[in-house]
Order: sequence, then C-alpha cells, then structure tokens
Amino acid sequence: MATTILRIPVVLRLRGRSRSGHYLDIQQGLFPHPVKIGLRAAGHPEHEVEAVNTARIAGKSDEEIRALVLKLEADRRAAAVDQ
Repeated sequence: MATTILRIPVVLRLRGRSRSGHYLDIQQGLFPHPVKIGLRAAGHPEHEVEAVNTARIAGKSDEEIRALVLKLEADRRAAAVDQ
C-alpha cells in the first residue's frame, strides 16, 4: 500500500487551521504527530489527515478524536515494526 506524505502547508490548507492552531492540536492530542521525512522536513500521512477531518465533520467529540489519534499513531508504529 502506497502512503502519500503531505507536507505541512498542504495539511494546514486541508484542515483550515493556522500553523499555531495545528501544533496546538498536536500538543493536545487532537492530531497525530508529524513524520520526519528529511533533516528539516516533516509531513503527515494523507490517510491520517483524512481520518481526523472525517471525524471532525462527523461531529466527534474531542475525546473521541483523541482516541482516534492514539489509534492512528499506534497503527503507524505497528506498520513500522512489520517492515
């Protein structure tokens, strides 16, 4: 399965969030941490951005979104071990 990594400016546009709001969401557990893709580059897997956006659109609570974020990050770690 090919995974597309979206750079931060694209993620911000898709989320409709400012850079500071985006990083606040990460700090509060409302969005997954970025993936390092280079020495000075980071991004987010496209499917994770879509999952969080879909949960927001569906009206999920912050607690439900935190649970989703924990699952997405756990799935990411499990996929790394399987490699």
